[in-house]
Amino acid sequence: MDDQTLLRYSRQIMLPEVDFEGQQRLADSHALIIGLGGLGSPVALYLAAAGVGRLTLVDDDKVDLSNLQRQVVYDCSHIGQAKVNSAATRLREINPLCEIEPLARRLDDAEMAERAAAADLVLDCSDNFATRFLINRSCHASRTPLVSGAAIRWEGQVAVFTWSKGEACYRCLYSEEGKADERCSENGVAAPLVGVIGSLQAIEALKLLAGAGDSPCNRLLLIDTLRNQWRKLRLRPDPACPVCGAP
Repeated sequence: MDDQTLLRYSRQIMLPEVDFEGQQRLADSHALIIGLGGLGSPVALYLAAAGVGRLTLVDDDKVDLSNLQRQVVYDCSHIGQAKVNSAATRLREINPLCEIEPLARRLDDAEMAERAAAADLVLDCSDNFATRFLINRSCHASRTPLVSGAAIRWEGQVAVFTWSKGEACYRCLYSEEGKADERCSENGVAAPLVGVIGSLQAIEALKLLAGAGDSPCNRLLLIDTLRNQWRKLRLRPDPACPVCGAP
């Protein structure tokens, strides 16, 4: 690292859990971010600023006025533009050392599997169960670590999956049959909540990529910001899970 790079990341390098080696691991890492909305915005901003070397951004949506209440990577000048392209421009301004690949489309099963296998880590910042289940299947198949987040109204959740023996997967939590999606457009969401959940996702991603600390595997963090309640639930693998269960 040259002097300017050391200065840029100096406050992070000072952390004994990161140091020069961890910062170099971040620089050599590739993170795949699915969804550039309320969760994906802080995730992308913090990972780029922290020095993750390569980010692939996936979202087929365009910036809308209603997004600006919580999707902090965008501003009024971005309305009508593809989210990933607008976000990529902003991230390059924050950190030109970070390589950004925007994909303004939905990934089908084959491409999701390919992209997940090519990444060092995947962050699920999507807003529907079909996409979450697809991401989970793809990451499990390639054993790519997955950091999942969700937020609605005043509540949010975060989970980390590293595919260790005896570890649950996202599909163990939710049944595919009869599970209705809850969307912010229909239920509302508090603006800072997505910042809290997205920031927690970014922290867990940095820990995994830098090799710092312990990952909260087999734990589901539940946050109720209206009542200021934080809970951790132990996850148990479902033997009948169609993704990670015994054949």
